[in-house]
Amino acid sequence: MKKLLFAAGILLALNSYAQELPVQDTVKAWSVLGQNTLMLNQSAFSNWVAGGANNVGWQAGVNYNLTYEKDKDLWENIIILGYGMNNTQGVGNRKTQDVINLSTNYGRKISGNWYASVGAGLISQFAPGYKDGNNPEAEKISNFMSPGYVNVGAGFTYKPNDNFTMTLRPANARFTFVTDKDLQYAGNYGLKNDGDAMLFQFGFLATAQYKVKLMENIMLQNNASVFSNYLDHPERLVLSYGGILNLKVNKYISTNVTLDLLYDHNQIKKTQLKQTLGIGFAYNIDNGKKRTDEKRNQGWK
Repeated sequence: MKKLLFAAGILLALNSYAQELPVQDTVKAWSVLGQNTLMLNQSAFSNWVAGGANNVGWQAGVNYNLTYEKDKDLWENIIILGYGMNNTQGVGNRKTQDVINLSTNYGRKISGNWYASVGAGLISQFAPGYKDGNNPEAEKISNFMSPGYVNVGAGFTYKPNDNFTMTLRPANARFTFVTDKDLQYAGNYGLKNDGDAMLFQFGFLATAQYKVKLMENIMLQNNASVFSNYLDHPERLVLSYGGILNLKVNKYISTNVTLDLLYDHNQIKKTQLKQTLGIGFAYNIDNGKKRTDEKRNQGWK
């Protein structure tokens, strides 16, 4: 009987001690949302009267958002990489996707959902691009870091929830690099003289990212930006939009539709458009919510 009373006393003491322990904060400072994709397509023909050429293609990409948020600090990092090839009988290999898009932005809360922020970004490509449908025998028009765009600036960031971020930088330096000597001639990507490897611009940059869950297993990610150069023709805006529509079939299979629009007077005086559609494998990473439930974090689950 004494042993039972002694054991009961210990249990009561442990229970009382556990209730007095401070509750651990389950909201994470770091949030990692990411998607890894591999899209495949293939066509084969044999004695097909309507005609056609055998072809096989692939596209691989990663899309990550790494965010640190604690107290008044907000640090967002975006990594978008993609590359794809297509091989068609009688034509050969052609590049179908090629993108490098990296950005980082640090903010310190000043009021409500507003942050004073500084940040940088890089946009370029992995491999050479050619006229005539990326024909390697045609004239080369682009290459790695030719062009390569680097933005560095300071301003303000507005982030009311985990699905929307807008950054306004009234002071932003934009560097256009052309490191391929074959492309370093006056007028190409805005270069002033033959042999120049860099163009400097200073102006206003605005960027916005918005994720919306259209319905169950269908997510739309939007990225847009506008840049105006204070130093030369500020009316010639550089406009860009990128949209990714993800239709999730199950945990590992999804369909991606992408749309990219770009207008840059220094590249070509026309609106550029790129659209892709792919069905394949996708692996999502979501380390859990970093904010409170009231923020309604939707993520890419």
